[in-house]
Amino acid sequence: MLDRSTLDKGVVNFVVSVLKFVMYAILIMIVVDKLGFQTTSLLTLFGSAALAIGMSLQGSLSNFAGGVLILLLKPFVVGDYIIEDTNGKEGTVKEIQIFYTKLLTYDNQTIILPNGNLANNTIVNVTAAESRRCDVKVSIAYSADIKKAKEVLTKVLSEDPDTIKEREHFVFVDELADSGINLCVRCWFKNEDFWQGKWRITEQCKYALDKAEIEIPFPQMDVHMR
Repeated sequence: MLDRSTLDKGVVNFVVSVLKFVMYAILIMIVVDKLGFQTTSLLTLFGSAALAIGMSLQGSLSNFAGGVLILLLKPFVVGDYIIEDTNGKEGTVKEIQIFYTKLLTYDNQTIILPNGNLANNTIVNVTAAESRRCDVKVSIAYSADIKKAKEVLTKVLSEDPDTIKEREHFVFVDELADSGINLCVRCWFKNEDFWQGKWRITEQCKYALDKAEIEIPFPQMDVHMR
């Protein structure tokens, strides 16, 4: 029923996990009652045990509370690409369970993160918006014509098939570095086109500068001997 509903996948996974836990507990109580044990005294025993276990499992309770907060506040949902700030873990959210959230990385590794940490630390939701800004840093020699370089790189952006033409794209001087002038090539892509677009733009910038005979510098140092 939950699978057929319009609920968010993260909510479905969380509710299913909780229901399984509750139903197993009810099943145990029914079996114990059928065996002839007094459920009242057993409940008292379970209550005491639960209190002791709760004190020793404060981290797990924190993770459970974190999972509830994630589902209520929705800083991310299943399918979002997130970056966890504390340890730098990142990936696409695959499941939000009772205590943990599973991420899938680009190289198909599964990362399991405690919900308590996710709820209490900074999270970067990369795909929350439909589009994403792409910045590619390109260096040119100090002897190069900046205006010509900007025109060449701007043409690369204009001719790329996947850049969002309605969003502003331009090239600007970002830094006067030690070995060259750093230009920033800025444009926008839809989330699904971002990585392929970024790699393609980076490659095309190199080809365009080579064709225009604009030098891309490498680190160097002038040494004067006396």
